[in-house]
Amino acid sequence: MNKYLKSFLHRGLIFGGFGPIVTGIVYLILSYTIEDFSLGGVEMFTAIISTYVLAFVHSGASVFNQIESWPIAKSLLCHLSTLYAAYTCCYLMNSWIPFDWRVLLIFTAIFMVVYFAVWLCVFVSIKLTSKKFNSKLS
Repeated sequence: MNKYLKSFLHRGLIFGGFGPIVTGIVYLILSYTIEDFSLGGVEMFTAIISTYVLAFVHSGASVFNQIESWPIAKSLLCHLSTLYAAYTCCYLMNSWIPFDWRVLLIFTAIFMVVYFAVWLCVFVSIKLTSKKFNSKLS
């Protein structure tokens, strides 16, 4: 099996459980803040499974950034598209956003801005750390 696929699956299995934990915390907070808040069994099951899959994909997708033979643009595009698909499916399945093209457009814009802001912060941080290590080696 491809070493990157193994790494994707391994990371996903390790961190996938955080999705349902976050779901439980969010629903616990909602139950204390909204008077008539209730969920049916199907809604709860869907939320738990979809957030598990979301966390699995999110943690596993970090492998794209470690494929050294790929240019940054290719790994960025694979990572971005994988996360976007996972988040969009999860949000739509749980009715956290309605299936309306205008809402999806707003969601997409916000997702892209946040994604690239985080990516830029990580990229700059790694570049600065690399410069420090290289200067110490010289």
